[in-house]
Amino acid sequence: MRDFLRDYQRKAVSNMRNGCILNGGVGSGKSTTGLYYYFKEQGGEITDDNYVKMKNPVDLYIITTARKRDTGEWEGELSRYSISTSKEDSAYDNNIVIDSWNNIKKYEDVSNAFFIFDEDKVTGYGVWAKTFLKIAKKNDWIVLSATSGDRWEDYMTIFIANGFYKNKTDFINQHIEYDRFCTKFPKVKAYHNTGRLIRLRRRVLVNMDFDRPTTRHNLDIYCGYNREAYKELFKTRWDFEKNEPIENASALCYKARKIVNSDVDRISKFLDIVQTNWKSIVFYNFDYELDILRTVLEESGIPYAEWNGHMHQPIPTEDWRWCYLVQYTAGAEGWNCILTDTIIFYSQNYSYKMMEQAAGRIDRMNTPYRDLYYYHLKSRSPIDISISKSISEKKKFNESKFVDSL
Repeated sequence: MRDFLRDYQRKAVSNMRNGCILNGGVGSGKSTTGLYYYFKEQGGEITDDNYVKMKNPVDLYIITTARKRDTGEWEGELSRYSISTSKEDSAYDNNIVIDSWNNIKKYEDVSNAFFIFDEDKVTGYGVWAKTFLKIAKKNDWIVLSATSGDRWEDYMTIFIANGFYKNKTDFINQHIEYDRFCTKFPKVKAYHNTGRLIRLRRRVLVNMDFDRPTTRHNLDIYCGYNREAYKELFKTRWDFEKNEPIENASALCYKARKIVNSDVDRISKFLDIVQTNWKSIVFYNFDYELDILRTVLEESGIPYAEWNGHMHQPIPTEDWRWCYLVQYTAGAEGWNCILTDTIIFYSQNYSYKMMEQAAGRIDRMNTPYRDLYYYHLKSRSPIDISISKSISEKKKFNESKFVDSL
């Protein structure tokens, strides 16, 4: 059997331990590396000329995105190790389960197994995180992440699962001081004893150090917008489509972005890009944007397919020219495409992590392209400028803060 692991992957495996986060950029081979760690922990070994089987391996549970579960991407990775969810196709008798984060509660009573948590979803302290903590107490586990935490709170659940803290209250009492004058949303005033936090992060974080074969070219395409309509919206805070007042920050930002994102200049510049790039992946946020994109492509005779909450179509590989329209929340993770070197961000997402995940769909180790092109359509409106600033600072755009600052 040919050794399919690269040197940086073997190095990462040698540094891994139970309860760690394998931190590798999108397209770095985290899935293969995480599986090899499990394979070695169960007594297996693979080299250029040798395959040593695992010895009585424990059951393996892989919790991933719904898309990666449904497309069979993990099945392909498992086959490298002669492992399968099908007992007939596997060299072993243990159970292999691949499921989505939405179903994680089904496995909270499992014990004495090994869990791989793919695409880190255990930040915060919601239902998924609490279920993860129950599972972590009774099983061995690792987390795969393409975007490591930007705030200390992002590591809280992992730290608790490793036994560094008793619970959320213990973590907060030791490290976080909130601004008591900020009543609308919790705002961290200061972090305490950060030296310990740094040491703990070093203990759980295993970085995959690799040189990408690609170069990313990020191109900002500035588009016009209806300044008068934008000013009128924030002056009156009135929804003329529904003929009713706008009562919250989220609705106000939605209307502002609709004015900006629907502008004829943005549509024109999008068309210019797709007419000169034969194959493009297009990311968007809202249904009205999808309607715009469909209309433009249909009128131009450009074939397209969609992946969103309503349609789950594959990339139209049979055509020599196409656009693949992907809604951020539905499709920023869990798939890849090496058939194109172009992504168009028709609008920006509020989350830096979501943008980074989306960009990684074409930035893979096995892509035939060395130069990748990312077109960022944006305007110089206050809301677009503020979103861009949040992304550049690797933060999530906060609608309430933006509206309160006006």
